[in-house]
Amino acid sequence: MDNLTARSHPLRASLSEEMHVRRLPRMSAPCRLLQVVTVLGETAASEARAHIEPIALKRGMNLPPHAKYAVIDLGSMTLVWERHTEFASYTLILHGPFGEPFATDTFDPLSSEIFANMPGEVIRATQIALYPLGTPVPDRATRDEWFDDEALILCEILQGKALMMSDFRLHADGFGRLLVIDQGLARDEAAQLMARLQELGNYRNMALLGLPLAQRLSPDVSRLERRLAALTHAVSERVSRDDQLLDELTFLSAELARLIAETRYRMSATRAYSQISTERLHSLSVGAMTGYQTLADFTERRLMPAVRTCISFSDRLDDLSQRAAWTSALLRTRIDTALAMQNRDLLTSMNKRTQLQLRLQQTVEGLSVVAISYYLVALLGYVFGLIPGVHHDIAMGASVPVVLLVVWLLVRRLRRHFIED
Repeated sequence: MDNLTARSHPLRASLSEEMHVRRLPRMSAPCRLLQVVTVLGETAASEARAHIEPIALKRGMNLPPHAKYAVIDLGSMTLVWERHTEFASYTLILHGPFGEPFATDTFDPLSSEIFANMPGEVIRATQIALYPLGTPVPDRATRDEWFDDEALILCEILQGKALMMSDFRLHADGFGRLLVIDQGLARDEAAQLMARLQELGNYRNMALLGLPLAQRLSPDVSRLERRLAALTHAVSERVSRDDQLLDELTFLSAELARLIAETRYRMSATRAYSQISTERLHSLSVGAMTGYQTLADFTERRLMPAVRTCISFSDRLDDLSQRAAWTSALLRTRIDTALAMQNRDLLTSMNKRTQLQLRLQQTVEGLSVVAISYYLVALLGYVFGLIPGVHHDIAMGASVPVVLLVVWLLVRRLRRHFIED
């Protein structure tokens, strides 16, 4: 057995531990929760740990290096801290009976210490009041005091084991409000329910971060689509110079690449967060109550259109990128074909010039043979004049064919020698 431990993968222990983090400690009704979620961004994620570490040390708790989760006992309440890829959450849990369900001063002064100088920007802040089994549903007057009746969500969750109500609005204290009544929760179900409700809201808000970006940049995508359509028409109609079209297509592709680089991460994150929100919603097993919209109605009616807008925006960018690549390929093919035709014409012209040069060279070689022969015959005439008994004119006439033949053979041999070299 010791051998198995020695052969463990380096990440075995950390992976096993990962399966047990990111959960709220066991709780039971009645209790109150207050949670604040801040957006950090990937580069500032370590700041969340740096902020929470002094609080943990003050309570005698050492955070492990690169910690992403911690449960800190603050005495009268419990702090649960989680750091995600681009956001962090701080959840205060106050166990035991309470009076006013949404009074923020109940968590003071510890909440002020924790939330002071908190890194990042607040994306969600929520208060949850969990009432014990047997608590009656608040009457109309009480609900109107706590929630906006026009936006009230009232439904059963976990197959009737709990009832929840909320208006999912920001109130004057800067917090949203969520009221849950226990109707049969057992053991860890209360903690699981709180975690799922908070994760649903947190991931929903994080998913919605992509919507303003998609709405802001949609006019730019529409402009690029119109310009690409015009360029594609120009390519098919040959109404502009190819180099000018290629320059404009290159500029359009660069603009498109900038948009993709600017939005790719946010759009991908929106898809991932929306998927997690959908999974959390399904795990809550929401049941309807007559006359009220449910948590599922609220989430699907608001989240799904926003997510579809982001997906449509991403699909438009991908489609535009593909069409721009096709148009560029068509134009480059046409340019390559034109260049090939120009090269063919150039080679044909060079071939003609080479033939003319060859003919001129042959003519020059013929004249050179005649000229050289002329001078050689003249030189031989001097030699024949010095030889007694030789008729000068006859000897010169007889030497002409011989000299011509010899000179022609020598010129031909020299030409072959240079060609072979």
